Amino acid sequence: MIIKILFFVTLFTFLYADELVYLNGKHYFDTKQYKKAFPLLQKEAKNGLKPSMYRLAYMYENGLGMKINYKKATYWYKKLSNSYSYTVVTSQDNNDSEEFLTKLSNQMEEKTNKEAANFAISKIDNTPETRNLMDSLWRGNFFGIEPYHENYLLPISVSSNGYSRYNSLIPPHSNLSPMQEKYNHYKTTEVEFQISLKKQLSYNLFGWNEFVFFTFTERAWFQIYSKSAPFREINYLPELFMSVPSSDYFDRHYGLKAIRYGYLHDSNGQDGYRSRSWNRLYINALWEWDNLFLASRIWYRIPEHKKSQYYYEGKGITPNGTPIDPNESGDDNPNIQDYLGYGDLSFHYLYKKHQFGSLLRYNFGSGGKNRGAVEINWSYPFFHSKNMFWYAKIFNGYGESLIDYNHYVTKTSFGFSFSRPLF
Repeated sequence: MIIKILFFVTLFTFLYADELVYLNGKHYFDTKQYKKAFPLLQKEAKNGLKPSMYRLAYMYENGLGMKINYKKATYWYKKLSNSYSYTVVTSQDNNDSEEFLTKLSNQMEEKTNKEAANFAISKIDNTPETRNLMDSLWRGNFFGIEPYHENYLLPISVSSNGYSRYNSLIPPHSNLSPMQEKYNHYKTTEVEFQISLKKQLSYNLFGWNEFVFFTFTERAWFQIYSKSAPFREINYLPELFMSVPSSDYFDRHYGLKAIRYGYLHDSNGQDGYRSRSWNRLYINALWEWDNLFLASRIWYRIPEHKKSQYYYEGKGITPNGTPIDPNESGDDNPNIQDYLGYGDLSFHYLYKKHQFGSLLRYNFGSGGKNRGAVEINWSYPFFHSKNMFWYAKIFNGYGESLIDYNHYVTKTSFGFSFSRPLF
Protein backbone atom coordinates (compact mmCIF):
# COMPACT_ATOMS: atom_id res chain seq x y z
CA MET A 1 0.00 0.00 0.00
CA ILE A 2 2.77 2.41 0.91
CA ILE A 3 4.53 1.61 -2.36
CA LYS A 4 1.35 2.42 -4.31
CA ILE A 5 0.95 5.76 -2.50
CA LEU A 6 4.57 6.69 -3.20
CA PHE A 7 4.10 5.70 -6.84
CA PHE A 8 1.06 7.93 -7.29
CA VAL A 9 2.68 10.83 -5.44
CA THR A 10 5.72 10.51 -7.70
CA LEU A 11 3.54 10.29 -10.80
CA PHE A 12 1.46 13.31 -9.71
CA THR A 13 4.59 15.33 -9.02
CA PHE A 14 6.04 14.39 -12.41
CA LEU A 15 2.87 15.22 -14.31
CA TYR A 16 1.94 18.39 -12.47
CA ALA A 17 5.30 19.73 -11.31
CA ASP A 18 5.29 22.55 -13.82
CA GLU A 19 1.75 23.48 -12.85
CA LEU A 20 2.77 23.60 -9.18
CA VAL A 21 5.79 25.74 -10.02
CA TYR A 22 3.57 28.10 -11.99
CA LEU A 23 0.92 28.31 -9.27
CA ASN A 24 3.52 28.86 -6.56
CA GLY A 25 5.29 31.50 -8.66
CA LYS A 26 1.98 33.26 -9.34
CA HIS A 27 1.06 33.07 -5.65
CA TYR A 28 4.36 34.58 -4.54
CA PHE A 29 4.05 37.30 -7.20
CA ASP A 30 0.48 38.20 -6.25
CA THR A 31 1.41 38.36 -2.56
CA LYS A 32 4.48 40.49 -3.39
CA GLN A 33 6.99 37.86 -2.22
CA TYR A 34 9.11 38.69 -5.22
CA LYS A 35 12.37 37.03 -4.16
CA LYS A 36 10.57 33.70 -3.77
CA ALA A 37 8.65 34.25 -7.01
CA PHE A 38 11.72 35.03 -9.11
CA PRO A 39 13.34 31.55 -9.52
CA LEU A 40 9.94 29.94 -10.13
CA LEU A 41 8.86 32.49 -12.72
CA GLN A 42 12.27 32.36 -14.37
CA LYS A 43 12.01 28.59 -14.79
CA GLU A 44 8.53 28.79 -16.30
CA ALA A 45 9.48 31.72 -18.53
CA LYS A 46 12.36 29.73 -19.98
CA ASN A 47 9.88 26.93 -20.66
CA GLY A 48 7.84 29.36 -22.76
CA LEU A 49 4.96 30.10 -20.38
CA LYS A 50 3.86 33.57 -21.41
CA PRO A 51 2.18 34.69 -18.13
CA SER A 52 5.45 33.94 -16.36
CA MET A 53 7.38 35.82 -19.05
CA TYR A 54 5.23 38.87 -18.42
CA ARG A 55 5.57 38.71 -14.65
CA LEU A 56 9.32 38.24 -14.91
CA ALA A 57 9.65 41.19 -17.30
CA TYR A 58 7.49 43.30 -14.99
CA MET A 59 9.76 42.49 -12.04
CA TYR A 60 12.90 43.39 -14.00
CA GLU A 61 11.31 46.63 -15.20
CA ASN A 62 10.22 47.84 -11.78
CA GLY A 63 13.00 46.40 -9.62
CA LEU A 64 10.75 44.04 -7.67
CA GLY A 65 12.97 41.73 -5.64
CA MET A 66 16.02 42.70 -7.69
CA LYS A 67 17.75 45.65 -9.27
CA ILE A 68 16.02 47.31 -12.22
CA ASN A 69 17.28 45.81 -15.49
CA TYR A 70 15.56 47.32 -18.53
CA LYS A 71 17.46 45.21 -21.04
CA LYS A 72 16.25 41.96 -19.46
CA ALA A 73 12.76 43.42 -19.13
CA THR A 74 12.80 44.24 -22.84
CA TYR A 75 14.05 40.75 -23.68
CA TRP A 76 11.14 39.04 -21.92
CA TYR A 77 8.56 41.52 -23.18
CA LYS A 78 9.72 40.86 -26.71
CA LYS A 79 9.64 37.08 -26.23
CA LEU A 80 5.91 37.23 -25.61
CA SER A 81 5.00 40.22 -27.79
CA ASN A 82 4.71 38.45 -31.14
CA SER A 83 1.63 36.50 -30.05
CA TYR A 84 -0.08 38.34 -27.23
CA SER A 85 0.68 39.96 -23.89
CA TYR A 86 -0.83 39.93 -20.44
CA THR A 87 -1.84 42.60 -18.01
CA VAL A 88 -1.36 41.77 -14.34
CA VAL A 89 -3.13 43.58 -11.54
CA THR A 90 -0.48 43.91 -8.84
CA SER A 91 -2.43 45.89 -6.29
CA GLN A 92 -6.02 47.00 -5.75
CA ASP A 93 -5.08 49.66 -3.22
CA ASN A 94 -6.72 52.94 -4.28
CA ASN A 95 -5.98 52.33 -7.97
CA ASP A 96 -9.56 53.09 -8.95
CA SER A 97 -9.71 56.21 -6.86
CA GLU A 98 -6.48 57.87 -7.97
CA GLU A 99 -6.86 61.60 -8.33
CA PHE A 100 -5.96 63.25 -11.63
CA LEU A 101 -3.05 65.16 -10.12
CA THR A 102 -1.61 61.94 -8.71
CA LYS A 103 -1.81 60.33 -12.12
CA LEU A 104 -0.25 63.42 -13.65
CA SER A 105 2.56 63.31 -11.10
CA ASN A 106 3.19 59.66 -11.96
CA GLN A 107 3.57 60.60 -15.60
CA MET A 108 6.64 62.60 -14.66
CA GLU A 109 8.44 59.61 -13.17
CA GLU A 110 11.39 58.05 -14.96
CA LYS A 111 9.82 54.60 -14.81
CA THR A 112 6.75 55.85 -16.67
CA ASN A 113 8.89 56.80 -19.63
CA LYS A 114 10.60 53.40 -19.46
CA GLU A 115 7.24 51.61 -19.30
CA ALA A 116 6.11 53.47 -22.40
CA ALA A 117 9.35 52.60 -24.16
CA ASN A 118 9.00 48.97 -23.04
CA PHE A 119 5.58 48.76 -24.62
CA ALA A 120 6.58 50.54 -27.84
CA ILE A 121 9.71 48.47 -28.33
CA SER A 122 7.92 45.23 -27.50
CA LYS A 123 5.91 45.74 -30.70
CA ILE A 124 9.10 45.50 -32.79
CA ASP A 125 10.63 42.13 -33.64
CA ASN A 126 13.99 41.64 -31.97
CA THR A 127 16.12 40.96 -35.06
CA PRO A 128 19.89 41.48 -35.33
CA GLU A 129 19.23 44.41 -37.67
CA THR A 130 17.21 46.27 -35.03
CA ARG A 131 19.24 45.40 -31.94
CA ASN A 132 21.81 48.23 -32.20
CA LEU A 133 19.07 50.72 -32.92
CA MET A 134 17.12 49.53 -29.89
CA ASP A 135 20.18 49.81 -27.64
CA SER A 136 20.67 53.41 -28.76
CA LEU A 137 17.03 54.17 -28.00
CA TRP A 138 17.26 52.54 -24.57
CA ARG A 139 20.23 54.71 -23.66
CA GLY A 140 18.08 57.75 -24.33
CA ASN A 141 20.69 59.00 -26.78
CA PHE A 142 18.93 58.55 -30.10
CA PHE A 143 21.11 59.87 -32.96
CA GLY A 144 23.55 61.06 -30.26
CA ILE A 145 21.58 64.33 -29.91
CA GLU A 146 21.42 66.00 -26.49
CA PRO A 147 20.04 69.27 -25.06
CA TYR A 148 22.33 72.32 -25.26
CA HIS A 149 20.79 75.51 -23.87
CA GLU A 150 17.38 75.54 -22.19
CA ASN A 151 14.55 74.06 -24.23
CA TYR A 152 11.41 75.87 -23.17
CA LEU A 153 7.84 76.78 -24.03
CA LEU A 154 6.51 79.99 -22.46
CA PRO A 155 2.77 80.41 -23.16
CA ILE A 156 2.72 83.72 -21.30
CA SER A 157 5.35 86.26 -22.33
CA VAL A 158 4.47 89.90 -21.67
CA SER A 159 6.50 92.94 -22.71
CA SER A 160 6.18 96.41 -21.22
CA ASN A 161 7.11 97.90 -24.61
CA GLY A 162 5.37 97.55 -27.95
CA TYR A 163 6.92 95.83 -30.97
CA SER A 164 6.93 97.54 -34.36
CA ARG A 165 6.19 95.59 -37.51
CA TYR A 166 8.97 95.50 -40.08
CA ASN A 167 8.28 94.95 -43.77
CA SER A 168 10.89 93.45 -46.08
CA LEU A 169 10.09 95.97 -48.84
CA ILE A 170 9.09 99.10 -46.93
CA PRO A 171 11.95 101.15 -45.40
CA PRO A 172 11.72 101.44 -41.60
CA HIS A 173 11.66 105.25 -41.65
CA SER A 174 8.89 105.62 -44.23
CA ASN A 175 5.98 107.93 -43.52
CA LEU A 176 2.88 105.87 -42.81
CA SER A 177 -0.75 106.89 -42.97
CA PRO A 178 -2.74 106.95 -39.70
CA MET A 179 -4.45 103.69 -40.71
CA GLN A 180 -1.09 102.04 -41.51
CA GLU A 181 0.38 103.30 -38.23
CA LYS A 182 -2.56 101.81 -36.32
CA TYR A 183 -1.75 98.31 -37.53
CA ASN A 184 2.01 98.74 -37.43
CA HIS A 185 2.48 97.23 -33.95
CA TYR A 186 2.35 93.72 -32.56
CA LYS A 187 0.64 92.75 -29.32
CA THR A 188 2.78 92.91 -26.19
CA THR A 189 1.66 89.41 -25.09
CA GLU A 190 2.92 86.45 -27.08
CA VAL A 191 4.25 82.89 -26.83
CA GLU A 192 7.98 82.30 -26.77
CA PHE A 193 9.82 79.01 -27.24
CA GLN A 194 13.35 77.76 -27.74
CA ILE A 195 14.75 74.51 -29.15
CA SER A 196 18.44 73.93 -28.50
CA LEU A 197 20.30 70.69 -29.33
CA LYS A 198 23.89 69.51 -29.70
CA LYS A 199 25.62 66.61 -31.41
CA GLN A 200 29.10 65.41 -30.41
CA LEU A 201 31.29 65.05 -33.49
CA SER A 202 34.52 63.77 -31.94
CA TYR A 203 36.41 63.13 -28.72
CA ASN A 204 40.19 63.24 -28.22
CA LEU A 205 40.83 63.63 -31.94
CA PHE A 206 43.87 65.81 -31.26
CA GLY A 207 44.95 64.04 -28.07
CA TRP A 208 43.86 66.80 -25.63
CA ASN A 209 40.74 65.00 -24.31
CA GLU A 210 38.83 67.65 -26.24
CA PHE A 211 35.22 67.44 -27.43
CA VAL A 212 33.97 68.85 -30.73
CA PHE A 213 30.26 69.68 -30.94
CA PHE A 214 27.84 70.98 -33.52
CA THR A 215 24.81 72.72 -32.03
CA PHE A 216 21.63 74.30 -33.30
CA THR A 217 19.36 76.68 -31.39
CA GLU A 218 16.12 78.18 -32.61
CA ARG A 219 14.24 80.90 -30.75
CA ALA A 220 10.74 81.95 -31.78
CA TRP A 221 8.31 84.69 -30.76
CA PHE A 222 4.79 83.65 -31.73
CA GLN A 223 1.92 86.21 -31.75
CA ILE A 224 -0.63 83.49 -31.07
CA TYR A 225 -2.99 85.93 -29.34
CA SER A 226 -3.39 87.97 -32.54
CA LYS A 227 -6.06 87.18 -35.12
CA SER A 228 -3.67 85.95 -37.82
CA ALA A 229 -1.19 84.55 -35.23
CA PRO A 230 2.04 85.39 -37.10
CA PHE A 231 5.54 84.66 -35.93
CA ARG A 232 6.93 88.05 -34.95
CA GLU A 233 10.51 86.80 -35.18
CA ILE A 234 12.51 83.57 -35.44
CA ASN A 235 16.26 83.46 -34.78
CA TYR A 236 18.53 80.63 -35.95
CA LEU A 237 21.86 79.97 -34.24
CA PRO A 238 23.99 77.14 -35.68
CA GLU A 239 27.27 76.76 -33.77
CA LEU A 240 30.48 74.75 -33.94
CA PHE A 241 32.83 74.59 -30.95
CA MET A 242 35.68 72.65 -29.42
CA SER A 243 35.77 72.22 -25.64
CA VAL A 244 39.25 71.65 -24.16
CA PRO A 245 39.45 70.61 -20.47
CA SER A 246 41.70 72.64 -18.18
CA SER A 247 44.73 71.27 -16.37
CA ASP A 248 44.32 69.70 -12.94
CA TYR A 249 46.10 72.71 -11.42
CA PHE A 250 43.66 75.31 -12.78
CA ASP A 251 40.73 73.04 -12.00
CA ARG A 252 41.80 72.44 -8.39
CA HIS A 253 42.94 76.00 -7.56
CA TYR A 254 40.63 78.20 -9.61
CA GLY A 255 37.62 76.08 -10.57
CA LEU A 256 38.30 76.42 -14.30
CA LYS A 257 36.81 73.33 -15.94
CA ALA A 258 37.24 73.88 -19.66
CA ILE A 259 37.63 76.42 -22.43
CA ARG A 260 35.47 76.46 -25.53
CA TYR A 261 36.64 77.83 -28.87
CA GLY A 262 33.75 78.34 -31.24
CA TYR A 263 32.06 79.84 -34.26
CA LEU A 264 28.47 81.13 -34.01
CA HIS A 265 26.13 82.33 -36.75
CA ASP A 266 23.02 84.26 -35.74
CA SER A 267 20.33 85.29 -38.22
CA ASN A 268 16.58 85.61 -38.62
CA GLY A 269 16.36 84.15 -42.13
CA GLN A 270 14.58 87.20 -43.54
CA ASP A 271 15.27 89.37 -46.59
CA GLY A 272 15.12 93.06 -47.42
CA TYR A 273 14.67 95.47 -44.52
CA ARG A 274 13.76 92.62 -42.15
CA SER A 275 17.09 90.85 -42.55
CA ARG A 276 19.39 90.62 -39.51
CA SER A 277 22.53 88.50 -39.15
CA TRP A 278 26.07 88.41 -37.82
CA ASN A 279 28.90 85.91 -37.34
CA ARG A 280 31.22 85.56 -34.34
CA LEU A 281 34.31 83.72 -33.19
CA TYR A 282 34.42 83.31 -29.42
CA ILE A 283 36.31 81.98 -26.42
CA ASN A 284 34.24 80.79 -23.48
CA ALA A 285 35.77 79.85 -20.11
CA LEU A 286 33.69 77.48 -17.96
CA TRP A 287 34.03 77.67 -14.15
CA GLU A 288 32.51 75.81 -11.21
CA TRP A 289 32.59 76.51 -7.48
CA ASP A 290 30.41 73.99 -5.64
CA ASN A 291 26.84 74.73 -6.82
CA LEU A 292 27.74 77.85 -8.81
CA PHE A 293 28.52 77.57 -12.53
CA LEU A 294 29.87 80.46 -14.60
CA ALA A 295 30.51 80.84 -18.33
CA SER A 296 32.54 83.93 -19.28
CA ARG A 297 32.54 84.53 -23.03
CA ILE A 298 34.21 87.12 -25.26
CA TRP A 299 33.69 87.30 -29.00
CA TYR A 300 35.07 88.82 -32.17
CA ARG A 301 32.62 89.76 -34.87
CA ILE A 302 33.65 88.60 -38.34
CA PRO A 303 33.51 91.79 -40.48
CA GLU A 304 31.14 92.19 -43.43
CA HIS A 305 31.28 94.91 -46.06
CA LYS A 306 28.78 97.67 -45.40
CA LYS A 307 25.81 98.54 -47.57
CA SER A 308 25.32 102.02 -48.96
CA GLN A 309 24.93 104.90 -46.51
CA TYR A 310 21.42 105.58 -47.85
CA TYR A 311 20.27 102.03 -47.06
CA TYR A 312 21.01 102.53 -43.36
CA GLU A 313 19.14 105.84 -43.32
CA GLY A 314 16.02 103.77 -43.91
CA LYS A 315 14.25 106.15 -46.26
CA GLY A 316 14.36 103.87 -49.30
CA ILE A 317 15.72 106.47 -51.71
CA THR A 318 18.92 108.43 -52.33
CA PRO A 319 18.93 112.26 -52.21
CA ASN A 320 18.44 112.36 -55.99
CA GLY A 321 15.38 110.11 -55.77
CA THR A 322 16.95 106.80 -56.86
CA PRO A 323 15.27 103.80 -55.14
CA ILE A 324 17.40 101.70 -52.81
CA ASP A 325 17.48 97.92 -53.38
CA PRO A 326 16.01 96.32 -50.20
CA ASN A 327 18.10 93.19 -50.86
CA GLU A 328 21.37 95.03 -51.32
CA SER A 329 24.19 92.73 -50.19
CA GLY A 330 26.26 93.59 -47.15
CA ASP A 331 26.03 94.05 -43.38
CA ASP A 332 22.40 94.16 -42.20
CA ASN A 333 23.21 95.58 -38.75
CA PRO A 334 26.65 97.25 -38.60
CA ASN A 335 26.09 98.73 -35.14
CA ILE A 336 24.88 95.59 -33.39
CA GLN A 337 27.89 95.49 -31.04
CA ASP A 338 26.95 98.95 -29.79
CA TYR A 339 23.95 97.20 -28.23
CA LEU A 340 25.11 93.62 -27.60
CA GLY A 341 28.70 94.40 -26.68
CA TYR A 342 31.72 92.14 -26.99
CA GLY A 343 30.91 89.30 -24.60
CA ASP A 344 28.63 88.07 -21.85
CA LEU A 345 28.51 86.29 -18.51
CA SER A 346 26.04 83.55 -17.68
CA PHE A 347 25.50 82.03 -14.23
CA HIS A 348 23.63 78.97 -12.97
CA TYR A 349 23.17 78.22 -9.28
CA LEU A 350 21.70 75.01 -7.84
CA TYR A 351 19.77 75.15 -4.57
CA LYS A 352 18.06 71.87 -3.64
CA LYS A 353 15.63 71.29 -6.54
CA HIS A 354 15.74 74.91 -7.67
CA GLN A 355 17.99 76.25 -10.40
CA PHE A 356 18.60 79.96 -10.77
CA GLY A 357 20.23 81.47 -13.82
CA SER A 358 21.25 84.86 -15.15
CA LEU A 359 22.76 86.46 -18.23
CA LEU A 360 24.69 89.74 -18.21
CA ARG A 361 25.75 91.84 -21.22
CA TYR A 362 27.29 95.31 -21.38
CA ASN A 363 28.80 97.35 -24.22
CA PHE A 364 31.18 99.49 -22.09
CA GLY A 365 30.20 102.70 -23.81
CA SER A 366 30.48 101.42 -27.38
CA GLY A 367 28.51 103.62 -29.79
CA GLY A 368 28.55 106.58 -27.41
CA LYS A 369 26.09 105.13 -24.90
CA ASN A 370 26.12 102.58 -22.12
CA ARG A 371 23.83 99.75 -23.14
CA GLY A 372 23.41 96.18 -21.93
CA ALA A 373 20.98 93.49 -20.85
CA VAL A 374 20.11 91.46 -17.77
CA GLU A 375 18.14 88.22 -17.74
CA ILE A 376 17.17 86.27 -14.61
CA ASN A 377 15.50 82.86 -14.78
CA TRP A 378 14.29 80.16 -12.40
CA SER A 379 13.24 76.53 -12.82
CA TYR A 380 11.80 73.85 -10.54
CA PRO A 381 10.76 70.23 -11.29
CA PHE A 382 7.22 69.83 -12.57
CA PHE A 383 5.68 67.20 -10.27
CA HIS A 384 9.16 65.83 -9.47
CA SER A 385 9.94 65.23 -13.15
CA LYS A 386 13.59 64.87 -14.19
CA ASN A 387 13.05 66.40 -17.62
CA MET A 388 10.21 68.90 -17.26
CA PHE A 389 10.29 72.05 -15.12
CA TRP A 390 8.34 75.13 -14.22
CA TYR A 391 10.25 77.99 -15.84
CA ALA A 392 10.12 81.77 -15.43
CA LYS A 393 12.37 84.55 -16.65
CA ILE A 394 12.66 88.32 -16.67
CA PHE A 395 14.59 90.19 -19.38
CA ASN A 396 15.58 93.84 -19.35
CA GLY A 397 17.71 95.65 -21.92
CA TYR A 398 18.74 95.37 -25.56
CA GLY A 399 19.02 92.37 -27.85
CA GLU A 400 16.06 90.27 -26.78
CA SER A 401 15.63 89.34 -30.46
CA LEU A 402 17.59 90.18 -33.60
CA ILE A 403 14.83 92.16 -35.28
CA ASP A 404 14.67 94.45 -32.22
CA TYR A 405 18.33 94.31 -31.15
CA ASN A 406 18.45 98.11 -30.88
CA HIS A 407 15.16 98.51 -28.96
CA TYR A 408 15.00 98.58 -25.16
CA VAL A 409 12.50 96.11 -23.72
CA THR A 410 11.42 94.72 -20.35
CA LYS A 411 9.73 91.34 -20.55
CA THR A 412 8.36 88.74 -18.12
CA SER A 413 7.71 85.16 -19.25
CA PHE A 414 6.34 82.02 -17.63
CA GLY A 415 5.91 78.42 -18.75
CA PHE A 416 7.88 75.18 -18.90
CA SER A 417 11.42 74.08 -19.72
CA PHE A 418 12.54 70.62 -20.76
CA SER A 419 16.27 70.77 -20.06
CA ARG A 420 18.59 72.38 -17.52
CA PRO A 421 22.06 73.41 -18.69
CA LEU A 422 24.90 74.12 -16.28
CA PHE A 423 27.01 76.10 -18.78
